Amino acid sequence: MISLLIGSALALVLSLLGTPLFIRLLVSRGYGQFIRDDGPTAHHTKRGTPTMGGAVIVGSVLAAYLLTHLVLWLADGSHTGPTISGGVLLLLTGGMGLVGFLDDFIKISRQRSLGLRARSKVILQGLVGTLFAVLALNFPNALGRTPASMNISLVRDIPWLNLAFAGTLVGTLLFIVWSNLIVTAATNGVNLTDGLDGLAAGAAVMVFGAYMLMGIWQFNQSCGSVKVTGEVCYEVRDPMDLALLSSAMVGALIGFLWWNTSPAKIFMGDTGSLALGGAIAGLAILSRTQLLLVILAGLFVIITMSVIIQVVFFRLTGGKRVFKMAPLQHHFELKGWAEVTVVVRFWIIAGLCVAGALGIFYAEWVVGL
Repeated sequence: MISLLIGSALALVLSLLGTPLFIRLLVSRGYGQFIRDDGPTAHHTKRGTPTMGGAVIVGSVLAAYLLTHLVLWLADGSHTGPTISGGVLLLLTGGMGLVGFLDDFIKISRQRSLGLRARSKVILQGLVGTLFAVLALNFPNALGRTPASMNISLVRDIPWLNLAFAGTLVGTLLFIVWSNLIVTAATNGVNLTDGLDGLAAGAAVMVFGAYMLMGIWQFNQSCGSVKVTGEVCYEVRDPMDLALLSSAMVGALIGFLWWNTSPAKIFMGDTGSLALGGAIAGLAILSRTQLLLVILAGLFVIITMSVIIQVVFFRLTGGKRVFKMAPLQHHFELKGWAEVTVVVRFWIIAGLCVAGALGIFYAEWVVGL
């Protein structure tokens, strides 16, 4: 537990102090956000606000994670250090953040709303997601557990939903596709939500907070642990290290939110939204809570669905719209809601979704006993 406190505190301090320094750097180089002309007119005042703040979030999490393990090793020489699960999660988070950084940099340098071309972006995200999936199926520990498994999961692996039903090779390919589907959905969800000051960061804090709690619970109820007396247990490989990274994410996001809340001094950009989406997807896969993610990240799902509904309805009806504008948060802005009102109410929705998911997670354990 002490590791979680150290990790979150370090990430908080690094992000809180590092963000204003990064803002100064971006301002000195003239790296400001490009604002779409077809969005709410109130957003035009945000033109030129520094972006790519997600780099601070990712950097703070990485530094806090490594420093925490260093502190624990210095305090106790028997500490084993970073885990494979933590490493592949950081790979996915950093890799997606790098794709987002390239996208942001092209937008800023060329002063346009389009960064990487759609095909290039999909290819790069697919490469990162595939590398993550392949690595996550390897490196078994002494108990034979790998960071991920080829079973689809809800709050643990579902035995009858094993992707290896037709053999290991086919199962691996199916898992790569399934993993990339989760990663793509999560990154797009966070990216679409990141349209108002503090909205995505605040909602992500709740999601990572939930994963921190679930990681602690899975560690205490880990299969093979002397603490487990019943038959119900969790086969997650490195739950406490996943909880550590989740706590670091919470700390880094809170520190960033200090500067990102309305009126934002900096935006996370695609650098941040893709990195956060990758981290959320990675946690869902590694903690064996893949299907639970639909409820846990409910706000991101609702906002993504609003875009899908808008596009499909527009094409089927020859130009008619369901919402004044998609994603959904802009619809309410155009209806006259203040930006802060939209953000706070959407945070409430995000909190209710997280609470519901945690309730399902705990109820499954109780019923399972």
